[in-house]
Amino acid sequence: MSADPRTTAPSLGRLTAPAAWQTVDLISDLHLQAAEPATFEAWRNFMASTTADAVLILGDLFEVWVGDDAAEADPFLQSCAQVLRQTAQRLHLAFMPGNRDFLVGPAFLSECGVHAMRDPCLLEWGAQRILLSHGDALCLDDKAYQVFRQQVRHADWQTEFLAKPLHERLALARAMRAQSESQKHSGAVYADADPLMALNWLDAAGADRLVHGHTHQAADHPLGAGVRHVLSDWSLDHAPNRAQVLRLQREVGFTRIDKVAAPPAGQG
Repeated sequence: MSADPRTTAPSLGRLTAPAAWQTVDLISDLHLQAAEPATFEAWRNFMASTTADAVLILGDLFEVWVGDDAAEADPFLQSCAQVLRQTAQRLHLAFMPGNRDFLVGPAFLSECGVHAMRDPCLLEWGAQRILLSHGDALCLDDKAYQVFRQQVRHADWQTEFLAKPLHERLALARAMRAQSESQKHSGAVYADADPLMALNWLDAAGADRLVHGHTHQAADHPLGAGVRHVLSDWSLDHAPNRAQVLRLQREVGFTRIDKVAAPPAGQG
């Protein structure tokens, strides 16, 4: 009998913030794609202008990723890579895989100067211990997805998939995206993080805060004696517009920064 994931302690990555860091920005679920230029521009502007010491991307930066070789011939992905490279030259930039871009490889990250983060990852911030995750592994009520996740995160599946010709991988990705969009428009209710599993992760890490994305339901929830902070997705090409950064500052704690541009005067 397999172990109950709700009570199994996770294998943690670690990121210890240097004492000089005063501000860390956390984002996720931008789902960058060429068909949504406004979201890309908002992200590019944010990355160029943030004064944080570090930006931590907790998964689903990209709408789809079928292998690092796809970026070599894709002008849009090359534009994304340029933003990452420029940002990494002036601050600590780290990436955690999401459910859409778990195939982003070490070669691409290294070429862009981006540090890889394990999911989940414990951020040691002075005396605070903050657990970071994309969040998809916590959504146990989405049983079909959990079966799929277990399959595609296996090394054998990934080796076999990445060995396919690029055009075949892109076709498979389009089919999976179409299925996902169909589910989205069907009115299906998306699963939230399982409370018992989230609390177990927090306790196992000795943390009092959990930060994750994936659910696209930005909010702050009590979790035992701590707090669960859910990151915003970014969508500036379709109403309602939304794009938030969760900012962590040493003297302030957590604040949410809205990156949706205000409408021109007289337009609402």
